[in-house]
Amino acid sequence: MDLNGILSQLETANDEDTETLLQRYSQENTQTFTFDQKEEALRRKLCQSVLAVLGRQVRPSCQRTCLETLRILSRDKRVLGPVATVDGMLVLTRMATLRAQQDEENKQEAAQDSLQSEEEKRVVVEALKCLCNVVYNSSAAQQVCVDIQLAHSLCASLHSAHMWQHEVGLFILRLFFLLSALRPDVRAVLRKDCHAVRLLTEVLEHTLDVHWVGTYEAARPEPQALPLPAESNERAMEALKALFNLTLSESRNEEDDHQFRLLAAILRHLLMLKTETEEKTEEAHSHAVNLLNNLPVSCLDVLIDVPIQGGVEEYGGKNMEAVQVLLDFMERRIDKCSNYKEGLTPVLSLLTEGSRCHREIRRYIKTQVLPPLKDVKNRPEVGTTIRNKLVRLMTHVDMGVKQTAAEFLFVLCKESVDNLLKYTGYGNAAGLLVARGLLAGGRGETQYSDDEDSDTDEYKSAKPFINPITGHVEEPMPNPIEEMTEEQKEYEAEKLASMFDKLSRQNVIRPMGVRPDGTLAPLEETLVCPPEENSDTDSD
Repeated sequence: MDLNGILSQLETANDEDTETLLQRYSQENTQTFTFDQKEEALRRKLCQSVLAVLGRQVRPSCQRTCLETLRILSRDKRVLGPVATVDGMLVLTRMATLRAQQDEENKQEAAQDSLQSEEEKRVVVEALKCLCNVVYNSSAAQQVCVDIQLAHSLCASLHSAHMWQHEVGLFILRLFFLLSALRPDVRAVLRKDCHAVRLLTEVLEHTLDVHWVGTYEAARPEPQALPLPAESNERAMEALKALFNLTLSESRNEEDDHQFRLLAAILRHLLMLKTETEEKTEEAHSHAVNLLNNLPVSCLDVLIDVPIQGGVEEYGGKNMEAVQVLLDFMERRIDKCSNYKEGLTPVLSLLTEGSRCHREIRRYIKTQVLPPLKDVKNRPEVGTTIRNKLVRLMTHVDMGVKQTAAEFLFVLCKESVDNLLKYTGYGNAAGLLVARGLLAGGRGETQYSDDEDSDTDEYKSAKPFINPITGHVEEPMPNPIEEMTEEQKEYEAEKLASMFDKLSRQNVIRPMGVRPDGTLAPLEETLVCPPEENSDTDSD
């Protein structure tokens, strides 16, 4: 439809004609996400015209149509000038019924909002969708949000979360997420002035229908309980994303500690829930993992300090049901073989820090990931066990993935180099050892308990024959120089030395050695000060 024609007709159109014109434009462009640059000026004028209509008293159906058109136009960040102003944003916040304070008058208005007609509710939803698009696409609009204190309005709306119609709640939470993601300064306001972490936690608690049976213990879902409804799951995901942004801060106090432990208990409850599809359950668990990573690691004891019921995983008197869910989630992410950086490293990091700081978690995970070693005939990276899969990741092309996987296994081994090599082989562990300066052996810096790991009879009998580089017992290989004469051996040795010398002079390779502190150095340096013999022993 010709934009010039629409603009000229809008100048004299009544409400009904305006609605008809804009409906046609919206229907024709509902799937349009890229726009003709030649018509930028016309689309900008259309934004102005639509805002002018919304500034008048028009019927709800006309408001909704105007907002639908504005939502489509707001996909183009180049035409948002008229909207990304104080006047433009105030029009949208008024349409979205966002109020700056939650006083008694506003509480009454919020109650009246629940009695809105369906058309009026659609107006609110469309206004919120517009705000989400505009805030996402315009830095100027983000600044206006700061100027008009939209953060306070959003927090005020959280007080009436129990009365939300689904889409209203969904897009309020999405707007909350966008603003907290795009403006770090707003994060601080939300956290300190508006107590948004507490408010969002209450929203999450209500959405997930949490019933408390202890200070940090939610009632376990019934085995026959229905899955979490799709709409509740959607709102929960948006709340989790917003909470993730707000918990990025390092500064915390005693009040935060209580709030974070409460949040950890709710996240444990979420890990126990099922949604309507496996895919959505996986997504929910992914957001739970991301948020758990932001909480102080000391709060993770909430995951295991709940009563043990029949049939659940336990270890040392602690309930390991949530930890097992996280392990299963980790293995599924490994098996997907894609997007390891975003999909796998968060849960690996969470389990690593949980194991480092909570002995019971580490001991339980080790029984699942690194049970007493029996199979020494196959390489550590060959096979289908979770250990095999993690060892394969130690040589992954992505540096972050390989380091995270190696660190996880290292912590399970109580940061003992000897223990790690037993389960992985030197070749797979070399990257970690170089990075940590542990090529000469020894331990990491974390202090662990003195619990012992007993070796199996199979491992003890095979240990003398295990190749320390590959980590398994190799079949005897024929000696390639056995049939050579001394002259042939000398010739091959000189040839090899010449090749190494050539590569070294061309800087293709550089001979390296290990310093006494376990770090790499040019070979000539290490020959001056030979490494001390490592006396560190481990009773593993």
